[in-house]
Amino acid sequence: MSVRILVVEQDEDLLTTLKNALETEGYSVNCLPPHASLVELVALRLPDAVIFGAPAPGSMAISTCRQFRTTGATARLPIVVLLDSPLEQDRLAVLSAGADDCLIKAVSPVELLIRLRNLLRRLNPALLESTLKVGDLTLDKNARRVHRQKKEVKLGPTEFRLLEFLMKSPGRVHSRSELRASLWGSDASVDERAVDVHIGRLRKGISLGKADKVIRTVRGAGYALRDF
Repeated sequence: MSVRILVVEQDEDLLTTLKNALETEGYSVNCLPPHASLVELVALRLPDAVIFGAPAPGSMAISTCRQFRTTGATARLPIVVLLDSPLEQDRLAVLSAGADDCLIKAVSPVELLIRLRNLLRRLNPALLESTLKVGDLTLDKNARRVHRQKKEVKLGPTEFRLLEFLMKSPGRVHSRSELRASLWGSDASVDERAVDVHIGRLRKGISLGKADKVIRTVRGAGYALRDF
């Protein structure tokens, strides 16, 4: 499983507990403390889900959820908020602000893992599958192999990661900055034009001919894998 989870929490003990539980389940875990520029930081290297610890449903929890939902790169990002408060009205306030699930911090790690998996299965089931299929394209994450019309396609590691990212949301247009973040994180030394180079190599590898627009360019917006 290569699902990337970002945990945002200031309590070191809880952070350790969550990190250990998630990694035991096979998730790749990154951690950040609460930060005023959290949404911008997350958008630079988009995870597959965020677990956001908040002491109460106050302005930070609510405003952060709203920022996630109104920022293009994070608008569909699965968000689980953990609150100290057990009050229903507090959880409802956070859910109304855009969180997908809201639990108290005393929740057992087992329940959290079950809820997270159910959330991912509902919002992006492809994340939990070892094989992605879009039209006549098949990508096996575990075997690191790609086939088009049952014929194996040889791709470099960067092109493989790029195709995997595009196959998770066929038809959706991704900006160059978003694609760069998916490949190289927040490494500012990598120019966005590098994305064009790797898109070109990927097209060459998986296309059946010049007329085969398997990856389309959207002028001024970015690239999208054709939704067969």
